[in-house]
Amino acid sequence: AEEARRSAAAYHEALQAIEREGLDSNVSLKLTQMGLKIDMDLCDELTGKIVESARARGNFVRIDMEDSTCTDPTLEVHRRMLERYPGSVGCVIQAYLKRSGEDVRNLIALGARVRLCKGIYVEPPEIAFRDPLEVNRNFVKLLTDLLEHRVHTGIATHDDRLVGAAFDLIRRLDLPRDAYEFQMLLGVRESLRSMIR
Repeated sequence: AEEARRSAAAYHEALQAIEREGLDSNVSLKLTQMGLKIDMDLCDELTGKIVESARARGNFVRIDMEDSTCTDPTLEVHRRMLERYPGSVGCVIQAYLKRSGEDVRNLIALGARVRLCKGIYVEPPEIAFRDPLEVNRNFVKLLTDLLEHRVHTGIATHDDRLVGAAFDLIRRLDLPRDAYEFQMLLGVRESLRSMIR
């Protein structure tokens, strides 16, 4: 619990620094860092204070997704935060999970902002696609659903095939530039990142 509180304090400092420096930036957090697996009330409290701090500064918090043991509680915390702080919090969906189609439909109904990624955790084949082509197909399917419903989507991929499919979709739907964003890890596929700016 004390480690979770220290982590939350670091997020408050980061949000203050973003505001002080005038940065075009927001924060992402993993709920296990906020105590998800030890005390759900503590997790709610710490996460709520971070989102509240971000909202007061005109900023935004992305609740990241972890392994499948965390999926339901993460989506539940996100739902509660979204009810309390609409427009100030979003979540992540992993395309390799077979359940993600239903999760996306629920998030669309909630009016959520979503980051879509492939997913990196090792999961059993009963719940996750293992074939990279299947993962990519599901990514495009989920992205289509999100963008057709005009959900602000963070397209988080370093796969040039998915970047190309995303651009095709964006052009077909004639989406404005503020309806989506590409999100990449710093230092990974720099040449691809520079192409999509």
